[in-house]
Amino acid sequence: MEKDLLELQTLIDVHFEQRKKEEEELIGLKERIESRRAERAEQQRVRAEKERDRQTRIAEERQRKEDEEAKKRADDEAKKKKVLSNMGAHFGGFLAKAELKRGKRQTAREIKKKTLAERRKPLAIENLREDGLRERAKEMWERIYQLESEKFDLTEKMWRQKYEVSKKVHGKGKVGGRWK
Repeated sequence: MEKDLLELQTLIDVHFEQRKKEEEELIGLKERIESRRAERAEQQRVRAEKERDRQTRIAEERQRKEDEEAKKRADDEAKKKKVLSNMGAHFGGFLAKAELKRGKRQTAREIKKKTLAERRKPLAIENLREDGLRERAKEMWERIYQLESEKFDLTEKMWRQKYEVSKKVHGKGKVGGRWK
């Protein structure tokens, strides 16, 4: 009986030792999990901060370029005015008029660019989920479809008008191959 009791006591001790080891392993595993979570959260925070910095740099660079372009345009306009005033005084009006026409054409281009920039809507899809993206894509597809159909209609109208004009020009005023 003492032998059984001693064997039972040994088994109990072994069991508790093993359980203690398993608990220590479990605690170590939980600590590793928590440290990994903290590490991942820190990495995500750093990544988000870097992305914000990158976006800020891009915006600042874009603004700097726009400011430089505006300054350059203003300088070019000032130079053109100075050159035109000198040309008008020295070389006559023809060259000045040619420069003015070129300047007007350039402003027409700028007006076109400005108009197109106003028409072009920003996508604004950063915050959308999948269903929102699908809806946005559907809207864009419908707009493209509408514009393509308008383009087709206008092209057909233009060709029809050209045909009618050419038909009228060739059919009027001729009698037997001679002009009247």
